Amino acid sequence: MTDQPPVHEPTTRRRQLLGRLSLPERTFITDALRTETVGGTLLLIAAVVALIWANVWPHAYESMLGYTIGPSAPLHLDLSLATWAKDGLLTIFFFVAGIELKREFVAGELRTPSAALLPVIAAVCGVALPAILFALVNSGSGGHPGGWAIPTATDIAFALGVLAVVGSHLPSPLRAFLLTLAVVDDLIAILIIAIFYSSGIKFWALGLAFAGLVLFWFLHRRGVKGWYLFVPLAVVVWALMHESGIHATVAGVAMGLMLRCHREGDEQHSPGEHIEHLVRPLSAGLAVPVFALFSAGVAISGPALREVFTQATPLGIMIGLLVGKTVGVFGGTWLAARFTRAELNPQLKWADLFAVSVLAGIGFTVSLLISELAFPQDLALAERSKTAVLVGSLLCAVVATVLLKLRNRHYRALCEEEDRDVDGDGVPDIYQEDDPAWRARVSEPAHRLPGEGSGTGR
Repeated sequence: MTDQPPVHEPTTRRRQLLGRLSLPERTFITDALRTETVGGTLLLIAAVVALIWANVWPHAYESMLGYTIGPSAPLHLDLSLATWAKDGLLTIFFFVAGIELKREFVAGELRTPSAALLPVIAAVCGVALPAILFALVNSGSGGHPGGWAIPTATDIAFALGVLAVVGSHLPSPLRAFLLTLAVVDDLIAILIIAIFYSSGIKFWALGLAFAGLVLFWFLHRRGVKGWYLFVPLAVVVWALMHESGIHATVAGVAMGLMLRCHREGDEQHSPGEHIEHLVRPLSAGLAVPVFALFSAGVAISGPALREVFTQATPLGIMIGLLVGKTVGVFGGTWLAARFTRAELNPQLKWADLFAVSVLAGIGFTVSLLISELAFPQDLALAERSKTAVLVGSLLCAVVATVLLKLRNRHYRALCEEEDRDVDGDGVPDIYQEDDPAWRARVSEPAHRLPGEGSGTGR
């Protein structure tokens, strides 16, 4: 009789609360967070939670915003949670934006001047006109011209999210146009923040931050890999940029622009594409929603909403987002197509461009950030500006949704017509209409549609 190995009864592994996810679950969640629909939805949910929290439990919300955490020396990082969200987490969002910028420059619409001309001019006009309208509204007594940059931004996550939800049959070039427009818009917003909303620059910290960026670029170009090296270096660069007086999110953009976004050799993905794939769920699922949670909590009341439509600063923001963005983007596109060699993609119609121009008025994330930067000493004015951003972005989203649904219905009807297969042979009728044999076959009674071939139609 041989010894038999002991038989171990299978044990059921207990699932830990908030424990490590299984690989399929983790893959599903991260893939979902990479889609514009989910990212935009999380952003919207965070904003709604912030509004409810700030209006139902205002003291608790304000206490949470002011809670300070972090080391005080030597880089003065003892910051409030609101500042950590604005200067820290939002850097991740701008890092991803930097990678998108670089990819557009080397492999996207911006790689050739002729293709880039149309969205670039549209983006520039879409920044300039809202600023001009804001300045005009605030030119009189009681106005605050310093907030001119608030209505100039377009929120990529929200805009692409709305387009993804309502635009199932819209032409794919429309999304490419919006993405390129938003990327250029982000670049302009970054330059505005760096130039106009930085003060008291400490050149020793700026010099060290620049040296850290050079080291980051050198290691990346030499093919050095390892998150344990680049993440600490990125944190140091961010801290030095924050100490320098230039807004810390600029560090994220700079590092994103330094990544190589073109493929070499037998690479399936460039380093920039790979890193963006890894970081985007963190940006869409954590950084931007948490920023919205800490920034979108404004008091909503009858008087507050009335001030949005009666006081110069919030009214200028509203007009800038709803009118300035729409006319600026659409008018810039038309002028570029009319007076330059740039041409509108033949798959697009001007009605499509008008709907997207309205959609570009959703200025949520960056506009909220600039509202805080523009009025750091006047919290009440900053709150009114945020309220105007929320109301203006909501109006643009609603109007754009209606217009895009109308355009989507038009393209869906075209798709149904192209896919129509009366005789059921698996080949769409549009490819057989010139065939006499096919026309004779479908004209037979067996292939007539209900109601056809009878005089009464019954």
